Amino acid sequence: MIYRFGVQLAPGADGLGDVLGLARLADEDGLDLLGVQDHPYASGLADTFAVIGAVLAGTERIRVFPDVACLPLRGPGVLAKQAATLDLLSGGRFELGLGAGGFWTAIAAMGGPHLTASQALVALEEAIAIIRAMWRPGETVKVRGKYHTVDGVHAGPAPAHPVGVWLGSQGPKALALTGRVADGWAAPIARYLPYERLRWAQDVITRAAGDAGRDPAAVTRIAQLVGEITDAPRPVRLEGAEPVRTDVAGWADVLARLAGETGFDTFVYWPVTTGETQLRRWSREVVPAARALIAKR
Repeated sequence: MIYRFGVQLAPGADGLGDVLGLARLADEDGLDLLGVQDHPYASGLADTFAVIGAVLAGTERIRVFPDVACLPLRGPGVLAKQAATLDLLSGGRFELGLGAGGFWTAIAAMGGPHLTASQALVALEEAIAIIRAMWRPGETVKVRGKYHTVDGVHAGPAPAHPVGVWLGSQGPKALALTGRVADGWAAPIARYLPYERLRWAQDVITRAAGDAGRDPAAVTRIAQLVGEITDAPRPVRLEGAEPVRTDVAGWADVLARLAGETGFDTFVYWPVTTGETQLRRWSREVVPAARALIAKR
Protein backbone atom coordinates (compact mmCIF):
# COMPACT_ATOMS: atom_id res chain seq x y z
CA MET A 1 0.00 0.00 0.00
CA ILE A 2 1.27 3.45 -0.96
CA TYR A 3 0.28 6.22 1.44
CA ARG A 4 0.15 9.85 0.33
CA PHE A 5 0.09 13.10 2.28
CA GLY A 6 -1.00 16.59 1.35
CA VAL A 7 -2.23 19.94 2.54
CA GLN A 8 -5.20 22.18 1.75
CA LEU A 9 -5.10 25.93 1.16
CA ALA A 10 -7.87 28.49 0.75
CA PRO A 11 -7.30 30.88 -2.20
CA GLY A 12 -7.75 34.08 -0.19
CA ALA A 13 -7.75 37.01 -2.60
CA ASP A 14 -5.85 39.22 -0.14
CA GLY A 15 -3.04 36.70 0.33
CA LEU A 16 -2.40 35.06 -3.01
CA GLY A 17 1.35 35.58 -2.70
CA ASP A 18 1.28 33.65 0.56
CA VAL A 19 -0.72 30.85 -1.04
CA LEU A 20 1.81 30.49 -3.85
CA GLY A 21 4.69 30.61 -1.37
CA LEU A 22 3.16 27.88 0.80
CA ALA A 23 2.53 25.77 -2.29
CA ARG A 24 6.22 26.01 -3.17
CA LEU A 25 7.16 24.99 0.37
CA ALA A 26 4.81 21.99 0.20
CA ASP A 27 6.45 20.98 -3.08
CA GLU A 28 9.99 21.43 -1.74
CA ASP A 29 9.17 19.39 1.35
CA GLY A 30 7.98 16.46 -0.75
CA LEU A 31 4.24 16.47 -0.06
CA ASP A 32 2.22 14.53 -2.59
CA LEU A 33 -0.91 16.64 -2.89
CA LEU A 34 -2.22 20.17 -2.54
CA GLY A 35 -5.94 20.88 -2.45
CA VAL A 36 -7.40 24.33 -3.20
CA GLN A 37 -10.88 25.14 -1.93
CA ASP A 38 -13.50 26.11 -4.52
CA HIS A 39 -16.23 28.51 -3.41
CA PRO A 40 -16.82 30.84 -6.40
CA TYR A 41 -19.62 32.70 -4.60
CA ALA A 42 -17.34 33.73 -1.69
CA SER A 43 -16.24 37.34 -2.23
CA GLY A 44 -12.99 36.91 -0.32
CA LEU A 45 -11.74 33.98 -2.38
CA ALA A 46 -10.02 34.16 -5.75
CA ASP A 47 -10.85 31.83 -8.64
CA THR A 48 -9.66 28.36 -7.76
CA PHE A 49 -8.65 27.26 -11.24
CA ALA A 50 -6.62 30.40 -11.88
CA VAL A 51 -4.81 29.84 -8.57
CA ILE A 52 -4.21 26.18 -9.43
CA GLY A 53 -2.67 27.23 -12.75
CA ALA A 54 -0.26 29.55 -10.94
CA VAL A 55 0.53 26.89 -8.32
CA LEU A 56 1.32 24.30 -11.00
CA ALA A 57 3.52 26.80 -12.83
CA GLY A 58 5.47 27.53 -9.66
CA THR A 59 6.01 23.94 -8.51
CA GLU A 60 7.72 20.87 -9.93
CA ARG A 61 6.39 17.67 -8.40
CA ILE A 62 3.31 18.11 -6.22
CA ARG A 63 -0.10 17.17 -7.62
CA VAL A 64 -2.88 19.75 -7.26
CA PHE A 65 -6.68 19.42 -7.18
CA PRO A 66 -9.74 21.60 -6.53
CA ASP A 67 -11.04 20.58 -3.13
CA VAL A 68 -13.72 20.19 -4.49
CA ALA A 69 -14.88 21.95 -7.69
CA CYS A 70 -18.39 23.40 -7.45
CA LEU A 71 -20.07 21.64 -10.37
CA PRO A 72 -23.28 23.74 -10.46
CA LEU A 73 -21.19 26.83 -11.29
CA ARG A 74 -18.82 25.08 -13.70
CA GLY A 75 -20.18 23.46 -16.87
CA PRO A 76 -18.78 19.94 -17.34
CA GLY A 77 -17.67 20.38 -20.96
CA VAL A 78 -15.55 23.44 -20.23
CA LEU A 79 -14.43 21.95 -16.90
CA ALA A 80 -13.10 18.91 -18.77
CA LYS A 81 -11.07 21.13 -21.10
CA GLN A 82 -9.72 23.17 -18.18
CA ALA A 83 -8.67 19.99 -16.39
CA ALA A 84 -6.99 18.51 -19.45
CA THR A 85 -5.16 21.76 -20.17
CA LEU A 86 -3.86 22.12 -16.63
CA ASP A 87 -2.72 18.52 -16.72
CA LEU A 88 -0.90 19.05 -20.01
CA LEU A 89 0.78 22.24 -18.83
CA SER A 90 1.99 20.59 -15.63
CA GLY A 91 3.16 17.30 -17.09
CA GLY A 92 0.38 15.27 -15.48
CA ARG A 93 0.03 16.85 -12.03
CA PHE A 94 -3.65 17.81 -11.97
CA GLU A 95 -6.49 15.79 -10.43
CA LEU A 96 -10.18 16.71 -10.49
CA GLY A 97 -11.95 16.92 -7.16
CA LEU A 98 -15.64 17.35 -7.90
CA GLY A 99 -18.67 18.19 -5.78
CA ALA A 100 -22.37 18.12 -6.57
CA GLY A 101 -22.97 21.41 -4.73
CA GLY A 102 -24.36 22.24 -1.34
CA PHE A 103 -24.58 25.96 -0.60
CA TRP A 104 -27.58 26.33 -2.87
CA THR A 105 -28.68 29.82 -1.86
CA ALA A 106 -25.20 31.15 -2.61
CA ILE A 107 -24.98 29.15 -5.83
CA ALA A 108 -28.34 30.48 -7.00
CA ALA A 109 -27.34 34.03 -6.07
CA MET A 110 -24.42 33.70 -8.49
CA GLY A 111 -26.66 32.53 -11.30
CA GLY A 112 -26.47 28.79 -10.77
CA PRO A 113 -29.34 26.34 -10.27
CA HIS A 114 -31.02 25.55 -6.97
CA LEU A 115 -31.24 21.77 -6.90
CA THR A 116 -32.39 19.19 -4.42
CA ALA A 117 -29.87 16.63 -3.23
CA SER A 118 -31.36 13.99 -5.53
CA GLN A 119 -31.30 16.31 -8.52
CA ALA A 120 -27.72 17.33 -7.82
CA LEU A 121 -26.65 13.70 -7.73
CA VAL A 122 -28.21 13.02 -11.13
CA ALA A 123 -26.48 16.13 -12.49
CA LEU A 124 -23.15 14.94 -11.04
CA GLU A 125 -23.36 11.54 -12.72
CA GLU A 126 -24.24 13.17 -16.04
CA ALA A 127 -21.31 15.57 -15.68
CA ILE A 128 -18.82 12.76 -14.99
CA ALA A 129 -19.92 11.01 -18.20
CA ILE A 130 -19.39 14.23 -20.17
CA ILE A 131 -16.02 15.00 -18.60
CA ARG A 132 -14.61 11.57 -19.32
CA ALA A 133 -15.97 11.58 -22.87
CA MET A 134 -14.34 14.97 -23.47
CA TRP A 135 -10.96 13.42 -22.59
CA ARG A 136 -11.19 10.91 -25.49
CA PRO A 137 -9.99 12.69 -28.67
CA GLY A 138 -11.42 11.35 -31.90
CA GLU A 139 -14.89 10.90 -30.44
CA THR A 140 -17.95 13.02 -31.05
CA VAL A 141 -19.46 13.53 -27.62
CA LYS A 142 -23.19 13.07 -27.28
CA VAL A 143 -24.43 12.85 -23.71
CA ARG A 144 -28.02 13.90 -23.26
CA GLY A 145 -29.05 14.28 -19.64
CA LYS A 146 -31.71 16.00 -17.62
CA TYR A 147 -29.33 18.66 -16.31
CA HIS A 148 -26.28 18.45 -18.58
CA THR A 149 -26.24 17.84 -22.31
CA VAL A 150 -23.41 17.83 -24.83
CA ASP A 151 -24.61 17.16 -28.35
CA GLY A 152 -22.02 16.64 -31.04
CA VAL A 153 -18.92 18.43 -29.72
CA HIS A 154 -15.55 16.96 -30.74
CA ALA A 155 -13.64 15.59 -27.76
CA GLY A 156 -10.17 16.70 -26.76
CA PRO A 157 -7.57 17.39 -25.77
CA ALA A 158 -6.61 14.33 -23.76
CA PRO A 159 -4.93 14.96 -20.40
CA ALA A 160 -1.24 14.11 -19.95
CA HIS A 161 -2.16 11.29 -17.58
CA PRO A 162 -5.38 9.55 -16.48
CA VAL A 163 -6.82 12.37 -14.37
CA GLY A 164 -8.59 11.08 -11.28
CA VAL A 165 -12.17 12.14 -10.65
CA TRP A 166 -12.41 12.39 -6.87
CA LEU A 167 -15.85 13.03 -5.41
CA GLY A 168 -16.50 14.96 -2.21
CA SER A 169 -19.54 12.84 -1.29
CA GLN A 170 -21.19 12.30 2.09
CA GLY A 171 -24.74 10.93 1.78
CA PRO A 172 -25.43 7.22 1.12
CA LYS A 173 -26.50 7.70 -2.51
CA ALA A 174 -23.54 9.98 -3.25
CA LEU A 175 -21.15 7.52 -1.59
CA ALA A 176 -22.62 4.68 -3.65
CA LEU A 177 -22.09 6.76 -6.80
CA THR A 178 -18.47 7.23 -5.73
CA GLY A 179 -18.00 3.49 -5.50
CA ARG A 180 -19.67 2.87 -8.85
CA VAL A 181 -17.95 5.46 -11.04
CA ALA A 182 -15.33 7.63 -9.27
CA ASP A 183 -11.56 7.22 -9.05
CA GLY A 184 -11.43 8.51 -5.50
CA TRP A 185 -13.27 9.81 -2.46
CA ALA A 186 -12.23 13.18 -1.05
CA ALA A 187 -13.93 12.71 2.30
CA PRO A 188 -15.63 15.85 3.64
CA ILE A 189 -14.13 17.42 6.74
CA ALA A 190 -15.66 16.39 10.06
CA ARG A 191 -17.96 19.41 10.10
CA TYR A 192 -19.96 17.68 7.38
CA LEU A 193 -19.16 14.02 8.04
CA PRO A 194 -18.23 13.24 11.67
CA TYR A 195 -15.32 10.92 12.31
CA GLU A 196 -17.49 8.15 13.68
CA ARG A 197 -19.28 7.94 10.30
CA LEU A 198 -16.12 7.41 8.26
CA ARG A 199 -16.04 3.61 8.57
CA TRP A 200 -19.70 3.44 7.50
CA ALA A 201 -19.00 5.68 4.52
CA GLN A 202 -16.03 3.59 3.47
CA ASP A 203 -18.14 0.45 3.61
CA VAL A 204 -20.83 2.02 1.40
CA ILE A 205 -18.20 2.90 -1.20
CA THR A 206 -16.61 -0.54 -1.03
CA ARG A 207 -19.93 -2.38 -1.44
CA ALA A 208 -20.99 -0.19 -4.34
CA ALA A 209 -17.67 -0.69 -6.10
CA GLY A 210 -17.92 -4.47 -5.68
CA ASP A 211 -21.53 -4.55 -6.87
CA ALA A 212 -20.45 -2.62 -9.98
CA GLY A 213 -17.73 -5.17 -10.71
CA ARG A 214 -14.93 -2.79 -9.76
CA ASP A 215 -11.96 -3.39 -7.50
CA PRO A 216 -12.72 -1.36 -4.35
CA ALA A 217 -8.97 -0.91 -3.83
CA ALA A 218 -8.86 1.11 -7.06
CA VAL A 219 -10.80 3.91 -5.37
CA THR A 220 -8.41 6.36 -3.68
CA ARG A 221 -9.57 7.14 -0.12
CA ILE A 222 -8.64 10.67 1.01
CA ALA A 223 -9.10 11.72 4.64
CA GLN A 224 -9.24 15.49 5.19
CA LEU A 225 -8.38 16.61 8.69
CA VAL A 226 -8.89 20.03 10.20
CA GLY A 227 -6.58 20.72 13.09
CA GLU A 228 -3.44 22.08 14.68
CA ILE A 229 -0.06 20.54 15.47
CA THR A 230 0.74 21.50 19.06
CA ASP A 231 3.90 21.31 21.15
CA ALA A 232 2.32 19.37 24.00
CA PRO A 233 0.41 16.08 23.64
CA ARG A 234 -3.35 16.21 24.00
CA PRO A 235 -5.88 13.37 24.04
CA VAL A 236 -7.71 12.91 20.75
CA ARG A 237 -11.15 11.37 20.36
CA LEU A 238 -12.13 10.97 16.73
CA GLU A 239 -15.75 11.86 17.32
CA GLY A 240 -17.98 14.70 16.19
CA ALA A 241 -16.52 17.66 14.33
CA GLU A 242 -13.83 19.00 16.67
CA PRO A 243 -10.48 19.82 15.03
CA VAL A 244 -7.61 17.49 15.86
CA ARG A 245 -5.26 19.32 18.22
CA THR A 246 -2.28 17.33 19.44
CA ASP A 247 1.47 16.95 19.08
CA VAL A 248 3.44 15.17 16.34
CA ALA A 249 3.21 11.75 17.99
CA GLY A 250 -0.53 12.21 18.53
CA TRP A 251 -1.05 13.15 14.89
CA ALA A 252 0.94 10.14 13.74
CA ASP A 253 -1.28 7.92 15.87
CA VAL A 254 -4.44 9.48 14.40
CA LEU A 255 -3.25 8.90 10.83
CA ALA A 256 -2.16 5.34 11.59
CA ARG A 257 -5.59 4.62 13.08
CA LEU A 258 -7.36 6.08 10.05
CA ALA A 259 -5.19 3.94 7.79
CA GLY A 260 -5.51 0.72 9.74
CA GLU A 261 -9.05 0.94 11.09
CA THR A 262 -10.86 3.10 8.55
CA GLY A 263 -9.13 2.30 5.28
CA PHE A 264 -7.70 5.64 4.19
CA ASP A 265 -4.58 5.76 2.01
CA THR A 266 -4.25 9.53 1.60
CA PHE A 267 -4.28 12.31 4.22
CA VAL A 268 -4.80 16.01 3.57
CA TYR A 269 -4.15 18.46 6.41
CA TRP A 270 -6.44 21.50 6.78
CA PRO A 271 -4.52 23.70 9.26
CA VAL A 272 -6.69 25.86 11.50
CA THR A 273 -4.02 28.55 11.21
CA THR A 274 -2.45 28.58 7.78
CA GLY A 275 1.21 29.44 7.72
CA GLU A 276 4.74 28.19 7.20
CA THR A 277 5.14 26.86 10.75
CA GLN A 278 2.18 24.47 10.60
CA LEU A 279 3.02 23.40 7.06
CA ARG A 280 6.62 22.63 7.97
CA ARG A 281 5.61 20.68 11.06
CA TRP A 282 3.17 18.63 8.98
CA SER A 283 5.57 17.84 6.15
CA ARG A 284 8.80 17.49 8.14
CA GLU A 285 7.58 15.96 11.39
CA VAL A 286 4.09 14.47 11.22
CA VAL A 287 4.38 12.84 7.79
CA PRO A 288 7.64 10.94 8.51
CA ALA A 289 6.34 9.88 11.94
CA ALA A 290 3.06 8.70 10.43
CA ARG A 291 4.78 6.75 7.67
CA ALA A 292 6.95 4.97 10.22
CA LEU A 293 4.03 4.17 12.53
CA ILE A 294 1.79 2.93 9.71
CA ALA A 295 4.58 0.65 8.48
CA LYS A 296 5.15 -0.65 12.02
CA ARG A 297 1.49 -1.44 12.61
